[in-house]
Amino acid sequence: MDRRSFVKAAGVAGIAGLAGCTGGPSEGSEDTTATTTESSGGEETTAAEQTTESSGPSANVGMVYALGGLGDKSFNDAAKRGIEQAESELGIAYDEAQPSAAEEFPQFQRRFAQSSNPDYDLVSCIGYAQRSALEETAPNFSDQNFMLVDDVVDEDNVASYLFREEQGSFQVGYLAGLLTTQEFSAGAGSTTPDSSNVGFVGGTETELIRKFQAGFEAGVHHADESITVDAAYVGSFSDSAQGKEIATSMYDNGADIVYHAAGGSGLGVFQAASEQGKFAIGVDSDQSQTEPNYADVILASMVKRVESAVYTSVENVVNDEFNGGTTTTLGLEEDGVAAVYGAELGSEIPQDVKDALSESRDAIIAGDIDVPTTPE
Repeated sequence: MDRRSFVKAAGVAGIAGLAGCTGGPSEGSEDTTATTTESSGGEETTAAEQTTESSGPSANVGMVYALGGLGDKSFNDAAKRGIEQAESELGIAYDEAQPSAAEEFPQFQRRFAQSSNPDYDLVSCIGYAQRSALEETAPNFSDQNFMLVDDVVDEDNVASYLFREEQGSFQVGYLAGLLTTQEFSAGAGSTTPDSSNVGFVGGTETELIRKFQAGFEAGVHHADESITVDAAYVGSFSDSAQGKEIATSMYDNGADIVYHAAGGSGLGVFQAASEQGKFAIGVDSDQSQTEPNYADVILASMVKRVESAVYTSVENVVNDEFNGGTTTTLGLEEDGVAAVYGAELGSEIPQDVKDALSESRDAIIAGDIDVPTTPE
């Protein structure tokens, strides 16, 4: 395999050769997605590393990331946190692959499944776009354990993990709806209450991302049916320039707050919010933490705990409890998704707004609010 496309990361301390927030080099660059990186070999080792050195890893895991790669400060980086936690706490070793195109998913899935040095105990497939490839790969490697995030493959050797993105998106939509109808200033942003307008920017227009849009719109209109919600799609998870252009247009049209579910393209939304003196809402990770330069405009993030799915799947393998052939769904009740207030602006959000969000969360869990999964 081309070493530029495969990251050796057993005990890795960091990833080199990544092109910033978009998770990959610009189009036409000679280097593709990553650089081989060996263990840092520092003097201090964790308990897990000491175990690995003395008796070998408790399991070997192959990670195949979603398009956009590491460094997106969002979805892939959340998966990365999960495998790093497993390395630290469970004593596993892992290798990583960052496909630059969907056509590469089968290649990397097979490479891990075919390997005998090491023999991988689990191959983690991150992202719904890997489903079709895994539907072909999994039956051909029936002795290999796989896990898939964001879609389902009905095979005995695949553990599938889904999230109720619409529920968390409802929460941040409700937040946006409550704030756009009032005069609110915090950090570098402010609302214009005489123009009740918010926006949604998606990556690619797929069934999954439309769930984010649907929940957001429902939450906004739970606050006030008259609020206008503008929605648009970048067509990519790694085009921050286009994300910025779309968000800028929304702010120019009166939007106070824009929520993105666009991976690395979402950086452009934050840039636009900062330049326009408006607000943004992040996704997947607490982006007020992962994008601290924009913490003064990030009201909240709809966190999707991909790291929990990755860690749990690895833990199951280590404990010889692999749950192949099952689907685990994580929503508000399971703390798989949540609205997390921004590190810098959270304390400025009025308490009555926070109370309303807490009540709506309880109502969703109780089944009193039914959140749609398709846009209005």
